[in-house]
Amino acid sequence: MSHEIETMAYAGQTPWHGLGKVLTPNQSLDTWANQSGLDFKIMETPVRFNSGLLGAPEKIQLFSDQKVLYRSDTKAALSVVSNRYQVVQPDEILEFYRDLTERSGFELETAGVMKGGRKLWALAKTGQSFSIKDKDRINGYLLLATACDGSLATTAQFTSVRVVCNNTLAIALSGGKDVVKVPHSTTFEPDLVKKELGISFSAWDNFRYRMTKLAERKLKDQEADAFLRTLFSIPTDHNGRQYMDRTMRQVKSIYEGKGRGAELPSAKGTAFGLLNAVTAFVDHERRAKSVDHRLDSAWFGQGATLKAKALWQTTALI
Repeated sequence: MSHEIETMAYAGQTPWHGLGKVLTPNQSLDTWANQSGLDFKIMETPVRFNSGLLGAPEKIQLFSDQKVLYRSDTKAALSVVSNRYQVVQPDEILEFYRDLTERSGFELETAGVMKGGRKLWALAKTGQSFSIKDKDRINGYLLLATACDGSLATTAQFTSVRVVCNNTLAIALSGGKDVVKVPHSTTFEPDLVKKELGISFSAWDNFRYRMTKLAERKLKDQEADAFLRTLFSIPTDHNGRQYMDRTMRQVKSIYEGKGRGAELPSAKGTAFGLLNAVTAFVDHERRAKSVDHRLDSAWFGQGATLKAKALWQTTALI
């Protein structure tokens, strides 16, 4: 079985994906870097090629428009990018959280390296939380991730975790201001990112309000079925729709009681429960090559897109 996650560290309870090396709380950033695998540099060198014809002596020439990125520790190549590509170093990911953990009550929870060093991330608990109908607790987090292969802009994203089932959901309810994306064509400036994110701390109150309303919104069976048909349908060539029947049955089973927390008053028969059935499917049940492939999808790929679509659809119900 192939793996996306190369190294990872976590503090506190085992993460929902069950991966990583456990750390005791309140470790230094140096310890986090060492244990999470973020203790290397991304180096760069110009692209060179051999222009010698077959059988002729080698003739190495320089291609000045692009550069190769590689790891300082293993010397493994990471990607070929434009000379204008601005690299974000692994230590910058952790340093982003230094003042947040030292002065603002944030607490690093996970950090790691994916795809051999091509994707890097750290996740910190913000200290914000709320409960729906007393028993259903949701905690707030801030995710910072980047890639050096063109697959991901440097992204700072508020997200949430539903404690009872460890379902994750990006908080995207305030016009996109709760996520900041810095393209690699520009320089990553942490203070500017934090300043922009500072505006969106109000998104947590907005998110709490929306989740509470979703928990109050009772659904008829026909509404739940219509929701799933819309979410899991694919356009065909003849203006029709193809439905992902097996997936719809899985999600409906989670919604109707199979999922952890599905029987809580906040979730049973509600729009909130249906939304969490989708997030549970993406985070825990969706077919994937491995657990770490599922994590990559749930945070950055098709899984994240599906959860965002489900959030939009359920919000439309209220």
